[in-house]
Amino acid sequence: MILVTGASGTLGKHLVPLLRAAGIPLRAIVRDPRGATHLDGVEIVQGDVRDPATLRRAVDGVNSVIAAASGFGAGGDVSVESVDRDANRALAEAAGGAGVANMILVSVLEASPRHPMDLMKAKYAAEQHVKASPMAWTIIRPALSTETWAHILGQPLQQLGKTTVFGRGNQPVNFVSARDVAAFVRLAATDPAMRGVTVDVGGPANLTMNQFVDRFRVETGAAGSVAHYSLPVMRVLARALRYVNQQTARQIQAGVYIDTRGLAFDGRAARKDYPSIPLTSVSEVFRSDYAPVVDGQDQGLAGLVRA
Repeated sequence: MILVTGASGTLGKHLVPLLRAAGIPLRAIVRDPRGATHLDGVEIVQGDVRDPATLRRAVDGVNSVIAAASGFGAGGDVSVESVDRDANRALAEAAGGAGVANMILVSVLEASPRHPMDLMKAKYAAEQHVKASPMAWTIIRPALSTETWAHILGQPLQQLGKTTVFGRGNQPVNFVSARDVAAFVRLAATDPAMRGVTVDVGGPANLTMNQFVDRFRVETGAAGSVAHYSLPVMRVLARALRYVNQQTARQIQAGVYIDTRGLAFDGRAARKDYPSIPLTSVSEVFRSDYAPVVDGQDQGLAGLVRA
């Protein structure tokens, strides 16, 4: 049996069906079972990944752990420190103490102890705890999530007729679909050759944020205005919102880094050793999840969101 954290998240919604299709028994930690109706056939442990007692209950009797939860897009009192760093550290300790054989951590590209972004620092700290545990391990480091940034930038454009790009939006960024990341995690869960390796996972192309929004418009037919926050305003907002709205503060902090440094990556070169895993383009994701209105009917995920 495999325990999955983050099973209800953007990645988990693609990962769980892949693992279930492989016939792997699954267990998931869910805060509210009412939001887990899509986890058909998955054993549910109600609780919070930030609660060590929940983690101890959840790892009992499992062979492997997949840590796919993240606090980056969450609101309220959830933070990347409490989830991506501390919860993953506690999970590694609980799993290692329970005799779990291996752990797969979904980290992030550019994870580093001195990175300007809190997410990268938190993920790096989690990596070190996982590697120091008695378990075999695999680290998956994806680039920016196409689905996450489609939600941040594209969905407001489609639903409200306007969106905001943090900064000038001219730096190249690599985007990878959660579909592809899920395929890598599934491979790590089923192939012993993936033990003890760190895999950087990118998408097929680098796009600026402006190009990302433009591509969204083309593929979905969305129209509307695009505003830009200037770099000085972003820096002030990131500091001011840190203790008021952590979710927005994290997004703005990411925007500052992207606007000054970019996050370009050669995703095609990194896939040469994994030819079985597809390279899903942002256009494919946009068409699948945010299809335009056709004959008065909303197509794809966007229609479900508005329904």
